[in-house]
Amino acid sequence: MEQYAIKGGNPLVGEVEIGGAKNAALPILAASVMTDETVYIENVPDVRDTNVMLSALEGIGVLMKREDRHTVTMNAANISTTVLVDERLKKIRASYYLIGALLGKYKQAEVVLPGGCDIGSRAIDQHIKGFRALGAEVVVEYGMIKTKAEHLVGSHIYMDVVSVGATINVMMAATMAEGKTIIENAAKEPHVVDLANFLNSMGANIKGAGTDVIRIKGVPRLHGTEYAIIPDQIEAGTFMFAAAITKGDVMVKNVITKHLESITAKLLEIGCEVEEADDCVRVVASKPLRHTQVKTLPYPGFPTDMQPQIAVALAMSQGTSIVTESIFENRFKYVDELTRMGANIKVEGNVAIINGVKKYTGASISAPDLRAGAALVLAALSAEGYSTVDDIRYIERGYEDFHLKLQSLGAQIELIETERDFQKFKLKTG
Repeated sequence: MEQYAIKGGNPLVGEVEIGGAKNAALPILAASVMTDETVYIENVPDVRDTNVMLSALEGIGVLMKREDRHTVTMNAANISTTVLVDERLKKIRASYYLIGALLGKYKQAEVVLPGGCDIGSRAIDQHIKGFRALGAEVVVEYGMIKTKAEHLVGSHIYMDVVSVGATINVMMAATMAEGKTIIENAAKEPHVVDLANFLNSMGANIKGAGTDVIRIKGVPRLHGTEYAIIPDQIEAGTFMFAAAITKGDVMVKNVITKHLESITAKLLEIGCEVEEADDCVRVVASKPLRHTQVKTLPYPGFPTDMQPQIAVALAMSQGTSIVTESIFENRFKYVDELTRMGANIKVEGNVAIINGVKKYTGASISAPDLRAGAALVLAALSAEGYSTVDDIRYIERGYEDFHLKLQSLGAQIELIETERDFQKFKLKTG
């Protein structure tokens, strides 16, 4: 089984290029089935989740051509079925975006219920409520969510909780419904806006994405388009915190700085220097880090997907920090692993009380999920001595070439498979 071998202690220094946003790519790839014309999509990240989505679409008859590693041409004119039972789809939570896309275009869909990272329950009640409000019948049985409608009709939908997935799914279905739909208490995340822009480029009529009220006028058909996916806000944030955690100096390129404001604010609070330019941001950590408090919130608040990364930084800061997780209930599963590296963290419900320590020490650790896995790698890079990180398949779900990008910044990290490989790595880096 592949794992990372890491020797810590090197400050990360240099420049790193950020790829396309996984969380925008997945709904955009799903939405490409909503037209019979060809769609050309650039800046698609080459990560496990997007590759599973592409192969599932190919499996139902979407014609696909990889122009290069990050560009794909798709044509869904001859889809053979609206039933998706691909077992691999269970492993990505974004499989449910295919429901909204197929329901919008074909007025029916059956999709295997999603999985993804085990960071807490991801109820689909708001998705179901939205589909029913548009006139669809929805049942969940045999591990599938099944929807169908004679025709979809616009509706006024109030989301009980802010849900990115439900906002995206209902927006797709409403795009080709008859009449007007209003989604209130909508999610405002950058990838919601990116999907709306993509659909509008195909001829949809969506206004208000990025605010809490989205207004959609249904259209009878969508046409082909050329579109480039936005940069990944979470990948960018991870490398920004990589600089903080390793006491480094990293220029993070190809970003939208507006999307990073809550991350930048916390880095400044804990004592990092942050310089912003048009499409890049530089983070320098030359002073000891300070404690702070952070609470995860829907965008534009501090992202839940950045919570493990900031906790790793705060566990080496001076004083006591409080991290409150308000989105997912199982998001502190990495704490046990971090404690083995010397962290002093106490979890009470959805709150972590972090007493800063001077350093981490190397250990054999496992990635419990995607973002925590990346955060533990950063902890190992700052630790004294050697570490191994298992279950890196989680990390590969959302980070392209993660260890190679870290190597380019001076990290001593390698992909290994055996104990012998680890010993070789130790000899080489000793």
